[in-house]
Amino acid sequence: MRRAMAILGSAVFLVLAPGTVAIYVPWRISHWHSAPPLLGFAPFRVIGVLMIAAGLPVLLDSFARFALQGLGTPAPVAPPRRLVVTGLYRYVRNPMYVAVVSLIVGQGLFFGNVRVLEYGLAVWLGFHLFVLLYEEPTLRQNFGADYQRFCANVPRWIPQLKPWRPESEKL
Repeated sequence: MRRAMAILGSAVFLVLAPGTVAIYVPWRISHWHSAPPLLGFAPFRVIGVLMIAAGLPVLLDSFARFALQGLGTPAPVAPPRRLVVTGLYRYVRNPMYVAVVSLIVGQGLFFGNVRVLEYGLAVWLGFHLFVLLYEEPTLRQNFGADYQRFCANVPRWIPQLKPWRPESEKL
């Protein structure tokens, strides 16, 4: 039953939080109207599509891991019971936030909209402050040495090329 509630809670939070931040607000800013490519550089549109195409599965995978492995949600009111350090979390500590920013910046590049890009920068700054001031201290308190090891081996924002493997998996 715990897993079913985690899945339901994660699905609701996915629609409410990233759905609002990464889809609704960029739409309100741009109405998904295409302007000329930024700086007259048409490949920005392709880069934007690639960022959107990469961000969506990362976001969905991260949410699924929180529900199925962490037995919780990404929402601070119903956090995971277990520290999630599998999948894309082996490459970067915050794949959900990276995915949301990728979706927003991808839209800004695709639609040629500077305001959406500025919004993406503001969202990243908000995520960064939230991670530093709330999330990391809370995870340190809840998961102790396991989280410390995770932080020591996995970068916060820029994915590493080689996945981290916890000591328990190296045997």
